[in-house]
Amino acid sequence: MDVRHPFSRRRFFGGVAAAVGALGIDPKFSFGQVRTEQFTGGEAQYDAYVKLASNENNWGPPPAVMEAMQHGFKYANRYGNPDGNIMQAIAEHHGVKRENVLLTAGSGEVLDVVGTTYLQNGKVVLGADPSYGSVYQHATTIKSDAIKLPLLKDFRQDIPGMIAAANRNARDIGFFYLCNPNNPTGVVVSAKEVRQVVEGLPKDMPILIDEAYHHFVDDPAYGTAIPYVLEGRPVIVARTFSKIAALAAMRIGYAIAPADIIQRLRAYSINSVNVAAKFGAAASLKDTAGQAEVRKKVIALRTSTSKELEAWGYPVIPSQTNFFMVSLHDKTVQPTIQAFREKNILVGRPFPPMLNHLRVSIGRDEDMQKFLVAFKEIFPKRAPVTSNMAGGQQ
Repeated sequence: MDVRHPFSRRRFFGGVAAAVGALGIDPKFSFGQVRTEQFTGGEAQYDAYVKLASNENNWGPPPAVMEAMQHGFKYANRYGNPDGNIMQAIAEHHGVKRENVLLTAGSGEVLDVVGTTYLQNGKVVLGADPSYGSVYQHATTIKSDAIKLPLLKDFRQDIPGMIAAANRNARDIGFFYLCNPNNPTGVVVSAKEVRQVVEGLPKDMPILIDEAYHHFVDDPAYGTAIPYVLEGRPVIVARTFSKIAALAAMRIGYAIAPADIIQRLRAYSINSVNVAAKFGAAASLKDTAGQAEVRKKVIALRTSTSKELEAWGYPVIPSQTNFFMVSLHDKTVQPTIQAFREKNILVGRPFPPMLNHLRVSIGRDEDMQKFLVAFKEIFPKRAPVTSNMAGGQQ
């Protein structure tokens, strides 16, 4: 359900088919795809790629986390084993109680579990578009739907519009969704705007706030939503160890929410987090110095790469994450993905309707240098631009 146009499933798929042909997009590509496909080649082929597609931590887990995971493997043959006291570690890290924590297989499971819990009996989710599509894809999977409001011209989420739509459709909404910072744009919802959401919605409407990229924000206007949990508001905050903690393949994340909400969510959680992931995650919470160093590197490379792209004539949406979006002007993403792949660089998938913007993850310094060399080989130099021009490129 899209508030921009009357929705027709037949017209939607017919329009997509036409657009696929017109834009030169591979018809095998699924616009609903939101998770990284499993690589099917050999290790040597995989290791040869520069990986700037999936917003991973390209520096990898630090030694202390690797050692903790290795320690956890001694319980690989056990059920009900020690777990590094991960639940208590998360609770203490955020100043909440264990009853406010739900451990999950990545924050993606949080999004799915919230959907399964609250999108029953015809209820729908309301959020921005484009945003992290897993929430909307899961709604479709369980035969629900979504009310999606387009981003503003400066790529911010339309908070007043979303609040108004939520109140107009309150009877039909199962929960309100914010990805903050947003994926794929990297743009934050300010703390002031989050407060407007919390205070502007019906008091019993659950609010899911996905903070997967929280650690990379340096905008002082931003703030985590966890204090609202302490106030007893119906706020669910999703966090992951996949990004700053470099544990993407280990599949571990969590939700922070009021105890009664956690109890409801737990009924649909599959309790599948493995023992090594638990020990590694617990160790990562103690690695404040290491994470601060990764954060520093990401912000520096995000800034320098964006400036160089804009000097080459390609606007970058100002990002607060470990990725950014660059405007390709009149070029489209799908052929660009293939062009980079031929240069052994993996970059982000298409994010309709932003098919002229490419999402690029932040890698190590040598990764970003290879990306910039490839970009300049693929795209001709244009008149320099600055980031304040990016808002007009949607």
